[in-house]
Amino acid sequence: MLVTTKYLNSDLLMAPTKIVCVLRNYLEHAKELNSPVPEKVKFFLKPPSSLLANEGTVIIPDSVGSLHHEVELAVLIGKRGRFIPEDEVKDHVLAYTIMLDMTARDLQSNAKKAGLPWTEAKGYDTFAPFGPRAYPPGEFDWHDKRIWLDVNGERRQEGNTDEMLFSVERIISEVSEVMTIEPGDIFCTGTPPGVGAVRSGDKITAGIDGMEPLTVTVQ
Repeated sequence: MLVTTKYLNSDLLMAPTKIVCVLRNYLEHAKELNSPVPEKVKFFLKPPSSLLANEGTVIIPDSVGSLHHEVELAVLIGKRGRFIPEDEVKDHVLAYTIMLDMTARDLQSNAKKAGLPWTEAKGYDTFAPFGPRAYPPGEFDWHDKRIWLDVNGERRQEGNTDEMLFSVERIISEVSEVMTIEPGDIFCTGTPPGVGAVRSGDKITAGIDGMEPLTVTVQ
């Protein structure tokens, strides 16, 4: 079964039951948000309805005053599992791709202050652009890859996947202790520093070395 929303036209993925996003997995990003570094993997979920295909349009809702970009390495799951040891995670990985975790920063900040969940800030339709290609493990090694994002041709974010505080294997293993992972599920592994606001009319281009870049526009 493929993902089908009015914003998505792609056969890149099977329908995920969930999109798992890791918090503050790059030290410098934690610093720029003045947030503590977690001692173990912490995560939240985005709904599958937030997915947006490459060359799509990210829509800024009227209720959002500040929409931020966050580029991430995404891991696609191909095999069901629970309590997966780190050394067996590779058997559950289908492929890798690029994803943007678009975030309504003002809504997120207000939710944090009130001690409320972030779901609204992360979960609007079009807030999870992905693609354009998926790369199986035999074609892509996630280690030591430059990860970057440009807005209107200007570099905003840049880092290296080796700077992640928690590895792909540890992320999936620890999350599988909490919930069963299913084929089609997506793991977003955190964003490097440089997150910032985008506005209507902006063009976002995001890349990871060895992958075809992801491009979306903002409306």
